[in-house]
Amino acid sequence: MKFPFKLDRPLIVFDIEATGISARADRIIELAAIRLEPNGEETLGYWLLNPGIPIPEESIAIHGITDEAVRDCPRFKEKALEILIYFGEADLAGFNAGRFDIPMLVEEFNRVGIFFDADRRRLLDAQRIFHSREPRDLTAALKFYCGDEHTDAHGAEADARATLNVIIGQFKRYPDLPLDMDALDRAFNPLDPLNADRAGRLRWVDGEVTVNFGKKKGAKLRELAVKDPGFLKWIAKNDFPPDTRLICENALLGIFPEPPRKKKD
Repeated sequence: MKFPFKLDRPLIVFDIEATGISARADRIIELAAIRLEPNGEETLGYWLLNPGIPIPEESIAIHGITDEAVRDCPRFKEKALEILIYFGEADLAGFNAGRFDIPMLVEEFNRVGIFFDADRRRLLDAQRIFHSREPRDLTAALKFYCGDEHTDAHGAEADARATLNVIIGQFKRYPDLPLDMDALDRAFNPLDPLNADRAGRLRWVDGEVTVNFGKKKGAKLRELAVKDPGFLKWIAKNDFPPDTRLICENALLGIFPEPPRKKKD
């Protein structure tokens, strides 16, 4: 199936099934990806992994993968380099990938000492396009855009294929969508220049990084590092995005990010 616009570098459409939804506490069980090359070539990457922790019953009820099914499968650390090479320098695409699949993948790489820089890759998230036009889920999206029933929902390979089909259907339905990754990335993944991290948990105020949530909202990171380092340690050790934790870890070492440059008039 032909992709809607010409790619300027590889694009990987991928989906993850995991033991749960916490990037910090949970583990990847299944990873399926479709790599699209600018020349139209398509390759499938698939990994079934032993998460090293018990799979909760509630997760099994969603994706059907049991402890027994993955007992003899490799751990992520055994396949990390293979997965890293497969992803290469490609841009990323998925359904809700920005909130789930990408943080989960970044965290797994972090655990084995590999830095996977997702921020420098452009993102095409089919859910963001879909929710901006027709707020529903992947199954409804496949039916709406493609007229197909998603009979194997929550199987990673089937979900990745369904997501690719939805993306293609979206470009057919919305001819005004940008036809290059830079414009799509800017349109559907806007970055607030005052956010110090992608999630906006830390924010720039008057040239200082400040906390943007909870009881410490408004507190300066530089002052917390001296007066309340326990709060920064709490962020560093808990289920916050990797970039948020890194900023706090660095602050404890006396290293602070450079403030954003003001745009010239």
